[in-house]
Amino acid sequence: MKRTTISMDNVKILVTGAAGFIGANLVLRLLRETGGSAIIGIDNLNDYYDVNLKHYRLGLIEEAAKESKSTWQFIKGSIADKALIDKIFSEDKPSVVVNLAAQAGVRYSIDHPDVYIESNLIGFYNILEACRHNPVEHLVYASSSSVYGGNKKVPFSVEDKVDNPVSLYAATKKSNELLAHAYSKLYNIPSTGLRFFTVYGPAGRPDMFYYSATQKLVRGDTIQIFNYGNCKRDFTYVDDIVEGVIRVMQGAPQKETGEDGLPIPPYAVYNIGGGQPENLLDYISTLQEELVRAGVLPQDYDFEEHRELVGMQPGDVPVTFADSTALERDYGFTPKIGIREGLRAFAEWYKEYYQA
Repeated sequence: MKRTTISMDNVKILVTGAAGFIGANLVLRLLRETGGSAIIGIDNLNDYYDVNLKHYRLGLIEEAAKESKSTWQFIKGSIADKALIDKIFSEDKPSVVVNLAAQAGVRYSIDHPDVYIESNLIGFYNILEACRHNPVEHLVYASSSSVYGGNKKVPFSVEDKVDNPVSLYAATKKSNELLAHAYSKLYNIPSTGLRFFTVYGPAGRPDMFYYSATQKLVRGDTIQIFNYGNCKRDFTYVDDIVEGVIRVMQGAPQKETGEDGLPIPPYAVYNIGGGQPENLLDYISTLQEELVRAGVLPQDYDFEEHRELVGMQPGDVPVTFADSTALERDYGFTPKIGIREGLRAFAEWYKEYYQA
């Protein structure tokens, strides 16, 4: 696909979900590596998980902003607030928008559907409408590997049919891709969706397995290993995700006119995944080793006493496996950080954050 190059210097960038795991890490990279840019972040700081962790990430951003050659502005608010979004676009006029704000979590969507409709559908619609009425050069937005549902074909390719979601969360993410395509076609808005595969790392989301399992082990509780450990996940370290996002931000799908005189949608979707599915039991063993190494758990911790093999849970899938060849082809990037390195960084951070 032909792309239009966008510099990350001297540009206005809006990052939604800026206090979130990926959003905060993206903002930190932008502050450290750009010059003359105005970086605007919005986040509603909801209590889906410990808000202190979000404030911790914002604190890291504030420190980075002091040394940055770019500026930083944080707005507390929801993307579902249309008046607020319209105000941000009309006053700040961002030319690059990265929409990472969303209600995350497959299992949470089963019992709390309302928040997914509000943030993932209404909120994303508000972003699209604002992009429609303002000169935006590139909209990059988070999709998810969950859109692949129970697909049996692996690795998952963006060419695969993804019309059978197995959770409301997955359905909202697929809906984002459909809405973005329609807006790209109708209003010639360059947009790129990124299907993230099981992102992990320091200061991540406490509802993710590696994090919640650590907290349970520290308390002496038992961790449940679903599908009796017969799961494989394409774990992707957060630094790899951020590197991919930044590369994609700099290359917007090029605007072109078709033979009918109408826009050819400047639209693309990519997987970002490690490309190395890990058996869940192997992943857990590596996590345990790194927790002991970092001193989070004692050397003689009895892991067998604190794990239970159980059946599959609703909304979950047995395998995720990203085919990221399109991302490598178009942006020259493939995730490279393995689980040993990534889990070591998490364990060392956990020790410092909770036990120092």
